[in-house]
Amino acid sequence: MDFASILTQIDDVLYTWLLIYLLAGSGIYFTVRTRFVQIRRFRDALACMMEKKEGDKGVSSFQALMIATASRVGTGNMAGVATAIILGGPGAAFWM
Repeated sequence: MDFASILTQIDDVLYTWLLIYLLAGSGIYFTVRTRFVQIRRFRDALACMMEKKEGDKGVSSFQALMIATASRVGTGNMAGVATAIILGGPGAAFWM
């Protein structure tokens, strides 16, 4: 057996309903385990995000959040477009 066929077998097992159940189960487990922290601390998270920066130097909490979000979303979009063009050809950019 070569490496590609092993990976194909792993993909066939994982990328079915099993992965959905694992992700949903993990989310529920950690939500219960942390006692619904994303609901309990939502107001604190908003207050922390909206606080003003001190002085002229530095980055505010909101600016830091936007930079972090842009770095993750922007990188994913660029990689997604490049992958679509490689796999689907130039027509993939039109559909995206």
